[in-house]
Amino acid sequence: MMNRRKFIEAGSLGLVLASNLFAQNEPQNSQPNKELRAKDVNVYLRSLEEVYEPSVDKIIIGDPETVVKKIGTCWMPYWDTCKKAVSQGVNLLVVHEPTFYTHWDLDLEKDHLKNTLCLSDYTKLREEKSKWIIDNGLVIIRCHDVLDKIKGFGIPFALGKALGFEDSDIIRFKSYYNVYKTPQKTAIEVAKGIASKLKAYGQPGLAFYGHDDYPVSSVGVGTGCFCDPMEYGQLKPDMFIAINDSVNTWVQTTYAQDTGQPLLVIDHGSAEDPGMQALNAHLKKVFSDREVIHYGPGCSFKWVNA
Repeated sequence: MMNRRKFIEAGSLGLVLASNLFAQNEPQNSQPNKELRAKDVNVYLRSLEEVYEPSVDKIIIGDPETVVKKIGTCWMPYWDTCKKAVSQGVNLLVVHEPTFYTHWDLDLEKDHLKNTLCLSDYTKLREEKSKWIIDNGLVIIRCHDVLDKIKGFGIPFALGKALGFEDSDIIRFKSYYNVYKTPQKTAIEVAKGIASKLKAYGQPGLAFYGHDDYPVSSVGVGTGCFCDPMEYGQLKPDMFIAINDSVNTWVQTTYAQDTGQPLLVIDHGSAEDPGMQALNAHLKKVFSDREVIHYGPGCSFKWVNA
């Protein structure tokens, strides 16, 4: 079975400029007083970037003919988030990550859960959540592959901006990865600056590996699951940023400790919520006659102190 990382990597590597999106992709039914259906929003989102097929970007659950009242966006469609959205009149939720505990959501042929020992527990919850979503008239669209690739407000570009960088600061890049220049400081100084930026996304701190006094004049960032330092080491950033879903403590972090080259580990949600907020802003312009609400703040864990 093709794993999630290899599946996404197999996609086309082309990028489009965000500045051209409105002119090229504005749907006909985005004008006021026209019926906008869930399937129309899905078609629009898929028009923004060509991705490898089969893609997870599609209507995950719900009636495609649903007339859209309000649109919600979020990084992860937790059940609590779905309930809050419905309570606020949202009947279309655009999300980045899975609703049903596997990259392929309800595509059971590709479902990794079938090989787990606690399959019945996950299956039961998936059925309960599915029924609740249908009963409440909610439609969930996933925008994952498109948002990972699209230039301008896609995940890696939005994360760079959230951390205080600009596109003009990019000195090296490849698909899903950017390296930004920054005034030279010690690693710990740069890390503290990045940690302060992450507070806006609900993350109280970050994990630091390497030497405090390592000189840093460039920082490398990736895209969600594409945040493994071993995958973009050839871009030669002074400091690597990774997410908690992409590193192992006996591999990348140990390498950072042994070499001194700093590695920062941040939360997956904190890394991708800026991109979802940027998508939210984009949808507000395209579907300006409907309310578009974002549910954050992004960080997927609660920090507990003794």
